[in-house]
Amino acid sequence: MLMQMALFGAGLLAFATGLVHSLLGERLIFRRLREHGASVTESRRLGILWATWHLASVFGWALGALLLLLALDQAPTAAGVLIAVAAAHLTGAVLVFVGTHGRHPGWIALSVVGLVAAVAAVAAVAAGSA
Repeated sequence: MLMQMALFGAGLLAFATGLVHSLLGERLIFRRLREHGASVTESRRLGILWATWHLASVFGWALGALLLLLALDQAPTAAGVLIAVAAAHLTGAVLVFVGTHGRHPGWIALSVVGLVAAVAAVAAVAAGSA
């Protein structure tokens, strides 16, 4: 019981941390940077910084989801872990693509990892290890 409570608390804290991280980053860092009018070169740097900032939140949420599954005595299956990995990486790919207007190749690597993990999740479900 204590372990489930601890895992549940950790999972909720992971979600809350990600939310606060993204919201405060937007309010205290990125809004002020945008208000000071970045040049095109600075905007590119700002774009990847913005995407990476929010990517940390997304990855934290994926881990938080796995912690919550463990807390609910629902040990994540291979497919469940792969879905969390795929979702986090594909969301990250979108963030990097949007933040850099496709100019930073990180979105390609994140997309490939996400897609391969998604294919592996489908295979895990088909194999019955879901």
